[in-house]
Amino acid sequence: MPDCNRNRSYKLSIKTSMLALSALLVSTNTVSFAAGATVKETEKIAQKVAESAAENAAKEVTAKEVAAKEVTAKEVTENASNTDPYLWLEDVEGKKALDWVRAENAISTKELEASKDFTPIKDRLRAILDSKERIPRVTKKGRYYYNFWRDDKNVRGLWRRTTLEEYKKEKPNWETVLDLDVLAANEKENWVWHQGQVLYHDYDRALIELSRGGADAVVVREFDLTKKEFVKDGFTLPEAKSDVAWRDRDTLFVGTDFGAGTMTDSGYPRIVKEWKRGTPLSEAKTVFEGKKADVGVNGYVVHDHGQTYEMVSNHPTFFTEDVYLRQGDKLVQIEKPADAVVQTYDKNILLRLRSDWTINGKTYKSGTLLAEDFDAFLKGERTFDLLFEPTERKSLDSLSDTKNYLILTELDNVNSRPYLLSKKNGKWERTQLDAPAIGSVSVEGIDSDESDDYFITITNFLTPSSLYLGTAGKPGRELLKHLPAFFNADNLEIRQYDAKSKDGTRVPYFMVLRKGLTLDGNNPTLLYSYGGFEHSLLPAYSAVVGSAWMERGGVYVLANIRGGGEFGPSWHNAARKENRQRAYDDFIAVAEDLSARKVTSPKHLGIDGRSNGGLLMGVMLTQRPDLFGAVHCGSPLLDMRRFNHLLAGASWMDEYGDPDKPEQWAYISKYSPYQNLRKEKKYPPILITTSTRDDRVHPGHARKFAALLKEQGHEVLYYENIEGGHGAASNNEQVAFMQALAYTFLWSKLK
Repeated sequence: MPDCNRNRSYKLSIKTSMLALSALLVSTNTVSFAAGATVKETEKIAQKVAESAAENAAKEVTAKEVAAKEVTAKEVTENASNTDPYLWLEDVEGKKALDWVRAENAISTKELEASKDFTPIKDRLRAILDSKERIPRVTKKGRYYYNFWRDDKNVRGLWRRTTLEEYKKEKPNWETVLDLDVLAANEKENWVWHQGQVLYHDYDRALIELSRGGADAVVVREFDLTKKEFVKDGFTLPEAKSDVAWRDRDTLFVGTDFGAGTMTDSGYPRIVKEWKRGTPLSEAKTVFEGKKADVGVNGYVVHDHGQTYEMVSNHPTFFTEDVYLRQGDKLVQIEKPADAVVQTYDKNILLRLRSDWTINGKTYKSGTLLAEDFDAFLKGERTFDLLFEPTERKSLDSLSDTKNYLILTELDNVNSRPYLLSKKNGKWERTQLDAPAIGSVSVEGIDSDESDDYFITITNFLTPSSLYLGTAGKPGRELLKHLPAFFNADNLEIRQYDAKSKDGTRVPYFMVLRKGLTLDGNNPTLLYSYGGFEHSLLPAYSAVVGSAWMERGGVYVLANIRGGGEFGPSWHNAARKENRQRAYDDFIAVAEDLSARKVTSPKHLGIDGRSNGGLLMGVMLTQRPDLFGAVHCGSPLLDMRRFNHLLAGASWMDEYGDPDKPEQWAYISKYSPYQNLRKEKKYPPILITTSTRDDRVHPGHARKFAALLKEQGHEVLYYENIEGGHGAASNNEQVAFMQALAYTFLWSKLK
């Protein structure tokens, strides 16, 4: 599906919001590895890379981190009334702060690695993550199908390609395009792959984005896909949170750090320019300028069924977007609700509504999908076709397309239901594709310019992911790939329940448990959730959770609390800003329901969350410590008084509110974990994990929270990976190590 958001490196689209991507249950814990997963090299090269990484880790400070340190120093100097004793821990790579980090890391690793469980868990997780039997997900570009892959021999990863004929084989013949391990060793850089953006139609050039240590900031370099080498004197950009897109072979749309005042308060590009090949970046022509208070802007090109649309997008806030169609040098603004998402399909404009919209006397519900002929829309027509309308328990999850069909994947009580839509004689016809009663389905058109073929992936908690090739309009599917069973699920079953929240709202949750489990309140149980940024948590196969928790006898629970997108934008909006507490009430309701059903009890109930889910963990620790026996809090927001002044935090005020405004701090302050820690309270033991190189959620949140907990005498372990970005790990060894820390900690406290 041509998506007007798809080229944004800072991931502002609803389905891939900056925080949602950090939910490691979906990324590192799911061994179908939607991006394909991993890359190649020899042990000798791996050793050199590791040595280089260790040598460079302390040296690497992005421009944004320097700015963060300068802001901190300024605030400490100017605001004498600020009583935060741990502001110095916000100095990301300051010697004093890193000395503290290393000391805490030593304490945590000594305790957890000493457990008899740690090494078996880590070794098994590493074997799973490195398994050659994972499904290598591919994206078609021209005649080739591209994949990024990491395993034990390819630590940093291989960008590789093959043909469909080869891909169908059990062991395809892959052609290596770029070996990141070799590149990192040769250049003595700690490279982590971000993406390769292939030039449309010609398919012989790519813009490759690489980060140092896994940060969001990237270096951009043009790559020749025929010669398989970087283009001498080609397009290059230094490290920054850049956004680039091909306009044509010799022109790019570029948003980057052009100098003082060219980035937003959120740390993203404020200006979009058109950059011609062979000219210095300083001569690039300005196409659009946003405001400093905006989240960010970007320019991109949509290729859709023979149509080409040049677009510019500006986000005044995280969930609002001004979209412009570029016609020559003129920008024509798309008239729509500020928070509606724009997409296209075969000469149609599609609008996904995030709030109710009344137009021409008719009101369309939040969560609705509308279609209109694009040319007619630009001329003022508003006679929309209604392609999807939500119900109380049904929402639109995703869109894709083929040459003749639009593919909608809906959620019905948090289970996937895919449909094919086609327009015949002016009317849209709708056909349902087969899907399991409980599970998630992902459907992606392969090449809407050429065929009606699509990939469909089917999975649930206990069913290893399977990838099929189908053709829209034709019956049957061809099984291409499937995961092996990475853990023993023979005696496990899935149940789905509702808990009643404080205001009476029904909150669904999934539970995976042993068949015939004795409900006596003594079962080690792990409760996971996220609850923010309209991100949906779906039932998917997780080899990490399955092997490290469920197979060992632990009950696993996934809660679909408000703030997520499981029931559309209204489910998300119900827990935004002043209503944030509803998400926390929902989570509390699920925890209480688990005890009421005697599945578990507080001393056996552990909780896990990352990023926005890490904030959830901090709130649970401070609001209801009586409900839980252990907490794992990963890459978290915790100081909500200062979150909007740290790295990308300003972009999230549309989710949480602005703590600098007294009326909004009044409600934020009631749940902000850092401000609500109390020495006299008894908190369950907590493990806090993060990454030094996380330039999205500032590691100062985790550091300060851990330091204050220790000062107050509470039981806390802290581990910070020196690299890894917001995902907290940049290769499979690091992922396995950090996951082993978490599951060793949780099992030891809850069994």
